[in-house]
Amino acid sequence: MSAAGETIIRNTPDRDRLSVLAAVILLAFSLSHFMEAPVWEPGLQLPGFFLSVRISTQTIVLALVAALTAAGADWLFHDHPALQGRSTAPYWILPSLTTFGIGVVLMELPYSPVWWAGLFLAGIILVLVLVGEYISIDTQDTRQPLAAAILTAVAFALYLVLLVGLYLAELRLFFLMPVVFVATWLVSVRTLHLRLHGEWAIYEAAVIAFIVTQFVAGLIYWPLSPISFGLLLFGPAYALNSLFIGLIEERPLRQLLVEPSLALLFAVGAAIWTR
Repeated sequence: MSAAGETIIRNTPDRDRLSVLAAVILLAFSLSHFMEAPVWEPGLQLPGFFLSVRISTQTIVLALVAALTAAGADWLFHDHPALQGRSTAPYWILPSLTTFGIGVVLMELPYSPVWWAGLFLAGIILVLVLVGEYISIDTQDTRQPLAAAILTAVAFALYLVLLVGLYLAELRLFFLMPVVFVATWLVSVRTLHLRLHGEWAIYEAAVIAFIVTQFVAGLIYWPLSPISFGLLLFGPAYALNSLFIGLIEERPLRQLLVEPSLALLFAVGAAIWTR
């Protein structure tokens, strides 16, 4: 058998573990519709304003399922030969964001055949992300570039879904900005790692997240639709990621600006169209 063939076999996740993990996550989402608990709204009186947090069953389920996904991803990835003792923590990010984004969408849908179709589609997306992350661990795998491209697309699609969900949730700016910062930082960290072939750019991702978060303070007061709000943050986030990648790879100026410019034009145009 050729070396390429051995690489493909070695980088295939255990089917039983993958099936169990996906089934448990989807089961958790299914059962959440049969759970009812009172909404808890703890508050704190601060000088000049009253700070309150709304904690519902949906919030708790999303947090628990994201944590469950991280633990399951560690269980699935920890015996990958290419890790060579390294932590699996970086590869938890996208699967956890996937389940969080899926949860946001499912909990906005009415409990109907459409919801079950969404759950089925969610299962397919989750499996693809887990398999893609498993493949991406080995930078020498011939399928790694394709896996990286798919994971990057999924990451930004979920990022857009999450932004729309946050806008629909009508969070106060005090809570919205930190959540957007963390989400942008996580997506940027993983995207930069994938597109830079294993190189970490943690500080660059923090700069991207800080810049994008500044847009939130202005956009939240504009009369925008949820999709427009998401697109007007999605565009700068993607453009800045592309720009930093070009700077790190020292691309020529024209090549450096093409992708970020196109991303911004597309996002702004789509935001205006959906306003």
